[in-house]
Amino acid sequence: MDPWQNLVSRCTAWWQMHTPHALRACVYEVCKPLVPLLLCITALVAVIVYALADNLHSFVSRIFIPQYHYPFAVPIAFIQVFLNLLALLALHGVGLIHLKPFSLRLAERLFVPAVCGSVQCVLAVWAEACTHSGLFPLIARFLPMVSVSLGHLFALSIPGSIPVSCFLTVLTVSSVSVTVCKGLYAMEPLEFVYSPLSLILHSISLAWLAKVAQTERSNASTFDLYYTLTVTRTLLLGFLCVLHPDGPKALSQGNWHSLLFWGYMLGMLLLGAVQLLFVDVTALYFSALPAAVLHATRGLVLPLFSLL
Repeated sequence: MDPWQNLVSRCTAWWQMHTPHALRACVYEVCKPLVPLLLCITALVAVIVYALADNLHSFVSRIFIPQYHYPFAVPIAFIQVFLNLLALLALHGVGLIHLKPFSLRLAERLFVPAVCGSVQCVLAVWAEACTHSGLFPLIARFLPMVSVSLGHLFALSIPGSIPVSCFLTVLTVSSVSVTVCKGLYAMEPLEFVYSPLSLILHSISLAWLAKVAQTERSNASTFDLYYTLTVTRTLLLGFLCVLHPDGPKALSQGNWHSLLFWGYMLGMLLLGAVQLLFVDVTALYFSALPAAVLHATRGLVLPLFSLL
């Protein structure tokens, strides 16, 4: 059983043993109509927190990378994934979560999203470091729409598919139109290749994660799946760091004696790691579409707010 479900079941058992039946019935009658509202509030808070973290991560990255001339996307992506692996092992060590040993069978099933997610993570860091036109985040706003299409292809359950698709289409087209009307800065040729490539890889990764979670739900918990995914990504990005020429440069060109360098770098890495964790766990626990909406909400909504 998932550790959080185990905790909930224990709390429920304690509540049933130590409270009178009349009080429980009264509380249930009062709280039952509030459950949908509480779920909506929780989802809204999660989206707002993620959007704030995304905004802060972008702000810190655009200060740190140009100021210290540290545009090494592969090592940065590797450290972000490795931090998530350390966090999972730490939570397992203190008993907050239970992780099964690394499974080669699960690693094979998660190999495609591990590869796609690793490359997409590198491309996202590259966009923060080397692009300023706004094309990369503009293309990323299509992630929910593409996720809906891939959801049908992967036979994922999408509640209210037609209304959701229509709403996302209107929202995306409106947001993109507002941004394009305001104009984009000079674009590099690589952006025309990397932006749609990142969108496709991210969509495939989220849809594949949701499909694997759907089929493995009875055999492995969400944290087991994410642990296997993170170990696989760490190995892939570590191998890429060894092969990539930026690997040695990341060590030799860092301003390791500056506390500001350490502060900006740790802030950027931790925020990036938290974003990866939120999106991937959302795809594993819920589905690809909520994860895509979580990732793209800030980019979709902010241009519309600018019209007010």
